[in-house]
Amino acid sequence: MSGATACAYADYLLRVRSDVPSDYQNWVRRFDTLSADGMEALLRREAGFGARRPLISILLPTYQTPERWLRRCIESVQRQIYQDWQLCIADDASPDPTVMKIIAEYASSDKRIRYVRREANGHISETSNSALALAQGDWIALLDHDDELRPHALLEIAARIRDQPGAKMVYSDEDKMDLEGRRFDPYFKPDFDIDLLRGQNYICHFTAIRRELALEVGGFRSGFEGSQDHDLFLRCVERLSPVEVAHIPKVLYHWRAIPGSTALSRDAKDYAGDAGARAVEDHLLRTGAGASVEQLSHGHYRVRWPIPEPAPLVSLVVPTRDRVELLRVCVESILERTSYRNFELVVVDNGSTDPESLAYLASLTAANRAKVLRYDEPFNYSRINNWAVQQARGEILALINNDIEVISPDWLGEMVSHAIRPGVGAVGAMLYYPDETIQHAGVILGIDGVAAHIYSGMPRGYPGHGGRARVVQGMSAVTAACMVVSRAAYEAVGGLDEGLEVAFNDIDFCLRLGQAGYRNVWTPFAEMYHHESASRGHEDTAEKKARFAGEVELMRSRWAAILQEDPAYNVNLSLKSRYFDLAIPPRVPMWEAAPD
Repeated sequence: MSGATACAYADYLLRVRSDVPSDYQNWVRRFDTLSADGMEALLRREAGFGARRPLISILLPTYQTPERWLRRCIESVQRQIYQDWQLCIADDASPDPTVMKIIAEYASSDKRIRYVRREANGHISETSNSALALAQGDWIALLDHDDELRPHALLEIAARIRDQPGAKMVYSDEDKMDLEGRRFDPYFKPDFDIDLLRGQNYICHFTAIRRELALEVGGFRSGFEGSQDHDLFLRCVERLSPVEVAHIPKVLYHWRAIPGSTALSRDAKDYAGDAGARAVEDHLLRTGAGASVEQLSHGHYRVRWPIPEPAPLVSLVVPTRDRVELLRVCVESILERTSYRNFELVVVDNGSTDPESLAYLASLTAANRAKVLRYDEPFNYSRINNWAVQQARGEILALINNDIEVISPDWLGEMVSHAIRPGVGAVGAMLYYPDETIQHAGVILGIDGVAAHIYSGMPRGYPGHGGRARVVQGMSAVTAACMVVSRAAYEAVGGLDEGLEVAFNDIDFCLRLGQAGYRNVWTPFAEMYHHESASRGHEDTAEKKARFAGEVELMRSRWAAILQEDPAYNVNLSLKSRYFDLAIPPRVPMWEAAPD
């Protein structure tokens, strides 16, 4: 929602944070443990599957796998409810003969298991290619040698292939499993997001790909060991449209967390991170993006997008009224700390009467530091910005609250670099309260009825669910407290809806951008303090409360469907919390869930 008016709603959300415990093991016990009734429901689904039954070839590279985990892994495939599978095992010349003995034992009793032993150690990429060479199915799926599949994993994959015939890549949610078999650290993922995939291998497990596509892109590449899957996914999605990448919002894969495993920790840059950075770099080169990649910790990456020369003119629109102490901090921080210099600062005075404020505005004009526009109409955030945009000259627009304070000098360059990308709509920033806690890290729809800022109140540096707060990603909406958008996109959807005078105008704007085919993007690399609408006060009068209730109702009626199914969120996560707490119960039945 607009920064000028978000105070009351944000404060409200802080008070109503769900008090439902989010203990994952308890959640698993209650909602995601396969009971006899659940198994019966899945068996009925399998029995009624129909004639179109894809053969799925599971690729399993092995090397010195401990017997306990190798048996658990293979048997998790044999326990699949969906029986049309092939297990393709390639051993990378394990010195311990026990590994091949175990593989041969299982293959001798199950004709669906094929295997090969490499004569020389070639590492994970070459071994995966050896497994791929054994595959006969129309689809391949990737499995690590010490991990496990859920019994319904292939059934869910096959059902999605059947129900979404245009899909060429399918991925699921995942979690980790300790040595005692306890599940922890789930990653409930969003729908396909190319920016998030560039920033981290969020697709990861469990993923199935059309075999023809995997072969067309060259299979697994040597030199990308540790991030060979990430590299493969990037090369595949380059040939696909977003609708050809399907997401199943269910945990179908357990990633074994054993000492030394990356399932336990990726605290520093490592060889896998180096390979991942090169995978992203190669992807950017192949797609002609002209961008570069910077390796972060935790297996995360930052893509730096180019800005043309000369840089486009940006119009920074700052509505204000009195409260000169806020405006002064905002203006001075913009002018003094912003490294991107081709901008005009447009301050819109909506009825200031305070002499000190008026004197400061006059000084900005006299020193030619900003263009000051006087707007003497009743407050309407949408109308003020739309009117100011008409007076502005920039081909890029930045809507800025008067209570914003710049932190990172390259904030504007970072946001502009995304806003000028083809197909990108609104770009949002990372905003903090002055006490160094998060105020805005993107907006999730449906939380507490309409939408909410995620992670609000968490400490600066908080990684977010799956580490997502560390990287650029697509969002259905971002706040206009600090929003950058091209004029072309702004005008294409008619600007802000002036019927939403105070709240939710930015959410509505972002959703209309999405409806028009634009992607909204949030970046953690543009950082600012937000003093949270201090100049407009709270929704504390009967008139304000009535207006707010009307705006809530308008949003719910206009966007009812998407408010319940934000593609940047997950149906296993709660709409009563901004902290990615678990939904209790899940918002879609676990054993008969429809595609999201």
